[in-house]
Amino acid sequence: MLDGINVLDFTRVLAGPLCTMMLGDLGANVIKIERPRSGDDTRAWGPPFDARGESAYYLSVNRNKKSVAADLRDPGDRVLITGLLDRADVVVDNFRRGMLERLGLSPASVLATHPSLVWCTITGFGPDSDRPGYDYVVQAECGWMAITGAQSGDPMKVGVALADVVAGKDAAVAILAALVDRFRTGRGQHVTVSLAQSATAALVNVAQSALVTGEEARRWGNAHPNLVPYELFQARDRSMVVAVGNDAQWRACALALGRADLADDARFATNAGRVAHREELVAAMRSWLATRPAAEWLDALERAQVPCGVVKSVLEALHDANSSALTGVAPSVPGTVRFPPPRLDEHGAEIRRQGWDVFMREANGK
Repeated sequence: MLDGINVLDFTRVLAGPLCTMMLGDLGANVIKIERPRSGDDTRAWGPPFDARGESAYYLSVNRNKKSVAADLRDPGDRVLITGLLDRADVVVDNFRRGMLERLGLSPASVLATHPSLVWCTITGFGPDSDRPGYDYVVQAECGWMAITGAQSGDPMKVGVALADVVAGKDAAVAILAALVDRFRTGRGQHVTVSLAQSATAALVNVAQSALVTGEEARRWGNAHPNLVPYELFQARDRSMVVAVGNDAQWRACALALGRADLADDARFATNAGRVAHREELVAAMRSWLATRPAAEWLDALERAQVPCGVVKSVLEALHDANSSALTGVAPSVPGTVRFPPPRLDEHGAEIRRQGWDVFMREANGK
């Protein structure tokens, strides 16, 4: 869908590379500009490393790109960058504030001479902040850790660097919207996405509940603040979840479990009643579900069309997924994996010689 769109990628670590990988998955031509010698920080973020010495972290978000090592302070490399900018449709960066200006490559100055260019800057805490953007800090400061973890335990971060992931996806959305606007008007623009704003917006219903009530959100562990039963249970052999979203599902759930007494109990007939009597209902389900293997419960619940599932390990979750130790998990958008993550400066000589034409040759199978 983005065939022919040229993306110049000045990003590193996770949010930016995820954004540009998504654009590459959608067919864009992505050239990743990396620091000479060390490259993207995540190349050293291991173990684990694959047989080629590439870190798993780097491999996870850098497929469908070409790599060229360039020093933005070097006059010769600046000529290269200028040439690439002349044919770029999109630039993505996550430099600290003022860095590009000091190098004479500010988005404003580049856009003045390339008015159709779409430039996206990804920051940690907004364009006016000098704070580095690290997912862990953002999760702490944007409310995520306060609502994650056991009710009586410490605040916990999410197991994935999800603030980075959400910001990277937000950046891809912003870029696509700016490209649509450019197709309509012929004008590009500078868009900015921050990890902090993306993380705060991602609080969605939790934020709205706090705004409506004026009360602090609390940690619920594996339970749901507004729905019951909607949490983790222990079957006889493994952990499973039941996620009842409405009253009809609740009745179907109780009957599928062989508990007509719970289905007919007026206290539990509505979600508001189930929330009010959470402890009694959950205790009854816990003791009952512990009597049989998870597979038996899932079979009964799925036949009744009640949302449920077992808790899988990462390798279990990947077993039936389209995934690769080299190119990662298949695109979550309607895209394709065209080539693996590049080695540092793998395409440097080729790009210095032919620029964006390296992609045309690959598209033509040469």
